[in-house]
Amino acid sequence: MTDDFEDDEVFDQYPQLAVLPPLIKLAKNVRWFQTVGERLPDETRALAEDYCLGLGFPEATPAILGLWADAASAAETLDYNSPAWEAEEQMRAALTSEVSLQIDEETLEFIFNHIANEVLQAATLGAEEVADFLRIDDKEFVQAAAGSAVQAVHLAALVLLAGEDESHPFAVRFHIFEQGRWPLGITGSSFNIF
Repeated sequence: MTDDFEDDEVFDQYPQLAVLPPLIKLAKNVRWFQTVGERLPDETRALAEDYCLGLGFPEATPAILGLWADAASAAETLDYNSPAWEAEEQMRAALTSEVSLQIDEETLEFIFNHIANEVLQAATLGAEEVADFLRIDDKEFVQAAAGSAVQAVHLAALVLLAGEDESHPFAVRFHIFEQGRWPLGITGSSFNIF
């Protein structure tokens, strides 16, 4: 397979891939992390509530983290075996399984590597800009933020390829990123957002 994602043969074989170039273009133009720490607008709050509900945690409420130190602490204390993390993993596995019935493993690997390569630069730039603006001297912040953004696009791509709609929690999570935020995850009854 070539490195050219626009390869007509790939699209001829898998016409459902046509949904991905617009997502990649959008992701490369997102204002990554540009509103972290700011007051949460009603639109973003509604997205956060939709995400919690869709993930199966209707009692969780958005908790705005105004300072990088708070966000770093929340990120460090995320329990990767928590019920919310498990729910996300089950959704991710279900989408991956569904999509892999339609698209072979080699092509999927190529697609997701391509998405990561395309989006990482824009997400890293956004993270570096906010780190400079907030005077965060922490390379791990930039790496973690950019990695989280790339993961959000990966999951949004799975949603599209599986034919799910905009109400899917992973689509909603991507929309929170589009708002310039960094959704860190659900801990207890709080959905931590920087």
